[in-house]
Amino acid sequence: MRTPDEQRTHQPDIPVIAAGRRHSVGVRRDGRVLAAGSLDAPECAVSDWRNVVAVATGNVHVARNTGRSHTVGLRADGTAVATGWNGDGQCDVASWNTVVTIAAGWRRTLGVLADGTVNAVGRRSEGACEVGQWRDITAVAAGDWHSVGLHANGTVVATGNNRRGQCDVAHWRHVRGIAAG
Repeated sequence: MRTPDEQRTHQPDIPVIAAGRRHSVGVRRDGRVLAAGSLDAPECAVSDWRNVVAVATGNVHVARNTGRSHTVGLRADGTAVATGWNGDGQCDVASWNTVVTIAAGWRRTLGVLADGTVNAVGRRSEGACEVGQWRDITAVAAGDWHSVGLHANGTVVATGNNRRGQCDVAHWRHVRGIAAG
């Protein structure tokens, strides 16, 4: 098993910038995080974050009754930090450790651990947080109502709302990277 620092050195695509519907964040070379958007919005409250190596932003579902989102950061020591709207517990990452990569979606946060398992917090209604059985995962992506995981062997797994076929990835092979919208 690799440490979080060793794992990250094998992942060239760690996200150092991210954009939500109403804000953008970026990681400076010194590990501090910058935010653009409505700076009084909770998802932009990142000015005290330090030693961050990756960021992710939760998207905002485009319904009339939404408009709030969150920001997640991965620290060099393998811990996570989050800020913003936490209506479904999507910012409850303070106890995470050995995290090697992160993703954020609408009302959800995902974290791949050094042992290849995945943590998920947030809205559970659509099944997008049902990642407890995932193993040997190297990357995750969070869509609106679904989550996608990349296995070390290049196969892909997905869970959550599949209304438009967005989770039909079981036959994918030799995949190097994933994204979900």
